[in-house]
Amino acid sequence: MSKKTWKVLAAVVILVSAVSYLAYAAIQSGRTYYLSVDAFLADDNPPMDRSARVRLHGKVDSEGLQADSGGLRARFTLRGQSKHMPVDYRGAIPDSFKSDIEVVVEGRLGEAGVFQADTLMTKCESKYMPESARAKAESAS
Repeated sequence: MSKKTWKVLAAVVILVSAVSYLAYAAIQSGRTYYLSVDAFLADDNPPMDRSARVRLHGKVDSEGLQADSGGLRARFTLRGQSKHMPVDYRGAIPDSFKSDIEVVVEGRLGEAGVFQADTLMTKCESKYMPESARAKAESAS
């Protein structure tokens, strides 16, 4: 092979290696676990490092809900089936955010044991239910 062919081959190998590494790094940084509060706080071998970025699902506890009047910060307790976790959320608060609704928060566990969330999504199942099921759910609560 000529000298020029070796240079082109080396350049292609370097380019493919760089693109592969960047794709791998992007996939690793974009991966987020989705867990319930109980699964995240379980003592028996959590599936990932607790300081990793994670999405938690639970209900907003009716006690201790504090939302700033500017609508950019909320502190509340996220309830699971048997465990609960304090959450400090910073960002725009959805209009449907209130106590006793299901939410998904995304962030990391802080040093003081408070979950530091930067994403808050409320779940609204009732608008996708048939009228009869929605009326039944509203009368039960």
